[in-house]
Amino acid sequence: MNDSLEILLTNDDGIGSTGIRVLYDALDEHANVTVVAPATDQSACGRSISHSVEVSEHELGYAVHGTPADCVVAGLAELGPFPDLVVSGCNEGANLGEYVLGRSGTVSAAVEAAFFDVPAIATSMYVPVEDGPLSAIDLTGENFADATRVTTFLAEHALEAGVFDHAAYLNVNVPIADGEPAPIEITRPSKRYEMDAERDGDTVQLQDRIWESMDPETIPDPDGTDRRAVSEGRISVSPLTAPHPTNHHKTLEALADTYAESVGISGSRA
Repeated sequence: MNDSLEILLTNDDGIGSTGIRVLYDALDEHANVTVVAPATDQSACGRSISHSVEVSEHELGYAVHGTPADCVVAGLAELGPFPDLVVSGCNEGANLGEYVLGRSGTVSAAVEAAFFDVPAIATSMYVPVEDGPLSAIDLTGENFADATRVTTFLAEHALEAGVFDHAAYLNVNVPIADGEPAPIEITRPSKRYEMDAERDGDTVQLQDRIWESMDPETIPDPDGTDRRAVSEGRISVSPLTAPHPTNHHKTLEALADTYAESVGISGSRA
């Protein structure tokens, strides 16, 4: 990595989180890093955007009183030098599976960058939680060793290697560090979805049951998926695009023709 590389660093846990500090310290050794991150925790806010946000100067850069998407727009369009790369993270908690891509503020920051045609890396760390909330776990900088190591490596090499010629952003998920560097697996997001709801009087409790089956001996996700890789102690790197296109749909075209006939529209489709 060379000192002329410009990186915009953001997250969704807030500018005061351990995860963004360790990434900043690692990336700042070899690149010009501008931090534009939420002033407070904005987890699971997706790509929510604001019309106006207050900005405060911070020792790391800028604290934005808004969402990760706000931070990326403000950082790219106004606050910092236009970067070569956007890095989002490191999130305290994994972002695995297709269903989290639009929900995660960490991933959404990378998606926002993609619409600016800026390559991005979203990095999250899986933290096993048996009882109680994730926020109750005291994470230290050492826990993020795999996250800082692989993110720094990708920031240094992915641009020149042409990775972003075929991917808009990389969704990176790492296991919590246990001393030995974890290997990398190139993956696809798992398709599993196990949200559940239960009514209790005037309240409906929503529960994401997918995290109940992360045991590598019993996890049902197939080989090649992000969830299986992380559950088995590997770093998952999923190359993704934004927006997410589908194949040309001839059946839908035929249905459009039928609609035109039903309402009396003549002539070819635009």
